[in-house]
This record gives sequence, C-alpha cells and structure tokens, in this order.
Amino acid sequence: MNSKRLFINTIGCQMNVYDSESIARVLHPMGFEKTSSLAAADMVIINTCAIRGKAEQKAFSFLGRLAGLKREKPGLIIGVGGCVAQQEGRRILGRMPHINFVFGTQAIIRLPDIVNRIVKDGERIVDIDMLDQVPELDFPEAFEDTNLSEISKFVTIMRGCDNYCAYCVVPYVRGRENSRHPESIIKEIEGLAESGVKEVTLLGQNVNSYGLKEGLCSFSELLAQVNDIKGLKRIRFTTSHPKDLSEELIYAFRNFDKLCKHIHLPVQSGSNRILKLMNRKYTREQYLEKTDKLRIACPEIAITSDIIVGFPGERQQDFEDTLDLIKSIRYDSLYAFKYSDRPNAPAVRLPEKISESEKKNRLEQVLRLQKDITIEKNQVLIDSAQVVLVDGLSKKSRDSEIRQWSGRTATNKIVNFTCYNHDLDPGEGLIGELIRVRIDEVLPNSLCGRRSRTSTLHSAKGEN
Repeated sequence: MNSKRLFINTIGCQMNVYDSESIARVLHPMGFEKTSSLAAADMVIINTCAIRGKAEQKAFSFLGRLAGLKREKPGLIIGVGGCVAQQEGRRILGRMPHINFVFGTQAIIRLPDIVNRIVKDGERIVDIDMLDQVPELDFPEAFEDTNLSEISKFVTIMRGCDNYCAYCVVPYVRGRENSRHPESIIKEIEGLAESGVKEVTLLGQNVNSYGLKEGLCSFSELLAQVNDIKGLKRIRFTTSHPKDLSEELIYAFRNFDKLCKHIHLPVQSGSNRILKLMNRKYTREQYLEKTDKLRIACPEIAITSDIIVGFPGERQQDFEDTLDLIKSIRYDSLYAFKYSDRPNAPAVRLPEKISESEKKNRLEQVLRLQKDITIEKNQVLIDSAQVVLVDGLSKKSRDSEIRQWSGRTATNKIVNFTCYNHDLDPGEGLIGELIRVRIDEVLPNSLCGRRSRTSTLHSAKGEN
C-alpha cells in the first residue's frame, strides 16, 4: 500500500485533540501517515471548534489559505470536521469550493467510506448525521501512534451533553450525552499504560454524570478501576458540572492515590440571577458549599474555574458578585472569556446585550484579580518540595543552552526546573518520572526550581 501523508490542524478543546488522534487512527489502514508538513500533505483535515467566535474565525481563516495550496496541488483532498462542520454543514462547501468534504462530530467512524467515495467518484460530501447511540471506534491493533512517546494522554469517556446551558452550542453540535462502556475505557487506558503513558486525563462535557443515563457504573466507580491500572501514575479529569458534583466524587480525591488533587469546576458567574439566565441549575450558595466540602475532604486540592463576563443582562451588581466569588474561593487559576453569541444557543435571543468595551473592561478586571490571587497562592510554595511528573524539556531549553526540564504538580501547576547534574539527558529516563523539585521562584503562569538530590519516586503512592 502506497503511503499518503495526512496533515491535521486541531483547534479547540482536549476532546478535539482526542478526536484528531482518532481521525489518524481510522485513516491509517488506508495508507495515511501523519505529517507535520502542510506542503507535503496529500490530505488536510481541520478539526474545528464552535464554542467561541474567535475559534470559528481561526478555522475559516486557515481554510481560506488552503485555496492557494489546492491550486498548486489539484489532487489535494481537504476535509473539515468538528463542531463548526456540524454547525455549518453544506454551507461550508458553498462558501469554499476547494473543500472536498465536511464531516460532523459523530462521523469519524465513517471517514474511510467518505474518503473512498471522494477518491473513486470525485464526490463532494457532507456527513453530519447524528445518532442516539454513538458506535465505539474499533482501532486496529497494528496502528503505531507516533504520539505514544508522550507521557500524558487524553481519553474520552463520554460525548455530548444534556444540560443545554443558554450560552453553549455543545448539545447542538455534539449531540445528547452518551457514555462509553467502562470495559472499553479500561481496555484503552491499559493499552496506553503498557505503551509507556504515565498519566491520563478523562474527558467529557460533564464527567460527573458519567454512566447515570445508561445505568453503567458511576464516575467514582470508574475512577476506582482506572486507579488500579498498573503502570499508570496519575489520573486527571475534566470537566465537572457543579450541579452533579457528588460527595462520592469529592471523597475520591482523598481515597484514590493516583487521582490528582485538582478539579476544574466551571462556575461561569457569581450572580444567582445570571446563573438562572444561563440555565446552570445551581446557585452561588450551592457552589460555595461544594467547594467548601472539597477543601474539607482534601485540604491541598487546587480548584480552577471558567468565568464568562458580559452575559446578556449582566448588570454591574452581577459582575461585582462574580468578583466577590473569586475573592471568596481564591481559585488557583481560571479561564475568563467575553460572552459571544453562538448560533443555535438560546442566549442569542436574550435582550440587554453588553457592549464590547464593557465586556473588555470586565474581563481585564477579572484577569487582574485572579493574577494577584494566583501569585499570592504560589508564593506560599517557595522553598517547598513539590512532586512533579516530568514531561520533557522546557520551552526555554529549546531556545537556549540551559538544560531545563518541565512537568506538572498534582495540583496542575507547571514547574520548570534544572538538575544538580546539568548534563542530564532524556536517555537517563527522567521523562515520565515522578520527582521532587524544590521551588525557588514564582512566575505568573509557572513555578521555577531545582531538582532535589534524592528525588525520584518509584511509585505514585504518597506523592501528594
């Protein structure tokens, strides 16, 4: 079989990263090998995100630039997948005649048939069919994932969402909530662990409701099974919807030694009035109660969040309530965004839109406040010994002669560090190891330090 080259451009969330790996896997038996060279590609696929307008604009900008490449290489096959593909469908083909096919979020499993039809008959194809039950992808055992050298991988445990938050398009572009069977998830993670992966991040729009609709095991019970997998050192997950955060899951942070002491718990707003307009189904008081319980069960836990500023109807007092919530909880970090109308999302129809200048002002206030809190919390870590899972050389090392390594703590803080032996190289097995690093300096987005002399941990137990 002649080898063909596949270039994938991934935009958006961790689930899109996982889906892009799945795209490479299903096309591999057809002779497609991944390439990092756009110019050398025989097929280009962009995996898109529709959560915010900026991501959608980025996707169409990239697609526009491909028109010139298609003129140079008329045989180039170009496909558009992901959430924008699901949302826009056939309109993409009408807007961009150089595109060969558009496939939705549930069509990855049908890609071989789509590509065969294009190669055989020259069809321009749109496949955005959505199913109530999404089939499992059955990957060939012979596939060699070039990314398995990474020590951390994403694993999707469920797809879609049933929450219908007023600002969100996910239920419309990814479908209703659908959980994978635990046996399939465990088999996939065991395979990753056998290949040298040390950390997995379990993905879902709302992992807290995993398995409930299908009568499978609970999310906490799934975590218990993953915690027992040999060779695995750390477990993370995202994202948790606050309304479904159970006490069973709260205590999992205390009970499972491989589960990292970090939870991303998106609050979106500190105002009950705005939370109701957003259809979030919890109150500020309920959210605060759950974060208190998390810190009682696991005092060292890091809590991060998402904030949307400028939601339609957000008055100054609502915004002040959000600032007050951030001060009360003192997140380790957060992601803050300006609200933007998205097609199909109910908030499009809400009155009292906030001006761009006011949204920009509110976003800057949130980011300044959180930056100060993050630095204050990280300052406490100076001179402490933090356990870090090493994932490779730091970005600084790639551009200088300084040998500096990088990794993350169990609380998801990036740590860049040097070693006592500055000549230490990857051949000595540092990547994938849990080591202790003494923190010397705090930067806005990371910590800096030096590896302790007696630092390598031989198991994940007791790392926290």
